[in-house]
Amino acid sequence: MNDPFADIRPYRDAEVPAVLARLTRDPELLDALASLRLGWLAKLAPALCRPLVRRYLGRELDGVGDVHGMQMVIKGYMDRMIADTTGGFSVSGLDQLDPTRPYLFMSNHRDIAMDPAFTNYALHQGGHQTIRIAIGDNLLTKPWVSDLMRLNKSFIVKRSVSGPRELLAASKNLSAYIRHSLLEERAPVWIAQREGRAKSGIDRTEPAVIKMLAMSRDKQQCSFAEHIRELAIVPVAISYELDPCDALKANELHQLASTGAYKKAAQEDVASIGRGIAGQKGRVHVSFGRPLSGDYEDADAVAAAVDDQIVAEYCLHPSNIHAYRMLHGEDAPLPDNLYREEGDCSASAFRARIEAMPEAHRPYALGIYANAVVSKLARLGETPAPC
Repeated sequence: MNDPFADIRPYRDAEVPAVLARLTRDPELLDALASLRLGWLAKLAPALCRPLVRRYLGRELDGVGDVHGMQMVIKGYMDRMIADTTGGFSVSGLDQLDPTRPYLFMSNHRDIAMDPAFTNYALHQGGHQTIRIAIGDNLLTKPWVSDLMRLNKSFIVKRSVSGPRELLAASKNLSAYIRHSLLEERAPVWIAQREGRAKSGIDRTEPAVIKMLAMSRDKQQCSFAEHIRELAIVPVAISYELDPCDALKANELHQLASTGAYKKAAQEDVASIGRGIAGQKGRVHVSFGRPLSGDYEDADAVAAAVDDQIVAEYCLHPSNIHAYRMLHGEDAPLPDNLYREEGDCSASAFRARIEAMPEAHRPYALGIYANAVVSKLARLGETPAPC
């Protein structure tokens, strides 16, 4: 049968054994794993290390014959990552959602890999179905990376297509796939509220994302508002007490502000993914909102509704308050009802973290944390300027 989504969809259960067999023979994957686990020895004797890594990989994947089995392997890594790199993981709002209904989870975007990973982990722990994850093809730099992502229910967003006609066709196909997943296959989906991370700490939905979702609407049968309600969009706010990539983001923001341009280094996104996974995050919280149900007129109205819930549900950590006071003064007033979690990072430790960065970068690093407070205050009717 013709499969219009074959080149973007996740792998199906029947495809898993062949993909795993291909991965265990891929020399680039074996070399990457050898470098991670064996360090200098991998560089000194790669031909010797590959058989060792292949056996290790075979043991890790022993008995995996479908997507669920692969996700259980990944869950083991998530368990260890949470224990080793966070001060605790918490969830709110999930008990208000129906575990039998497929939702379109639309989250803020702070970390390339961890945002969907923590959302997925929270859903699994809460007895919900795991999600299909939108991932840009700009991150799939190697065939084995694409294989690994698609084994974990990721589907591909084609950002590198050339020409407006090709981009339009790819966007329509993506929109149709998301709708097909939700309404035909009853599979929940995760997508970021914007292309690229909110490096400044200001979480805002790009209306272009909503317009893409609307491309699958049958205009003769369904109004725009009905289509949005049918997709059951649930805003999700993910907050990290510490951002492992804060110094990298601050450098990029400084370069943009001082020179007007920033050129990514080769494999910079891959390095950010690695730092996001392995770096210390402090406490992490995932807040699930309520499905959008309004009579929305256009994409801007939907984006505003998503923003309102993400800002409202975003869980402040002490690091956000520390940064806000470092920028606005220790006596800067804050409302008594501005809820914040307890945290692991003291004011002195946070200050030392910021002061370890180049002086010119520090205001941008503080903004990454402080702007979450600014967004909260703006929603409450106060309007301090973002950093």
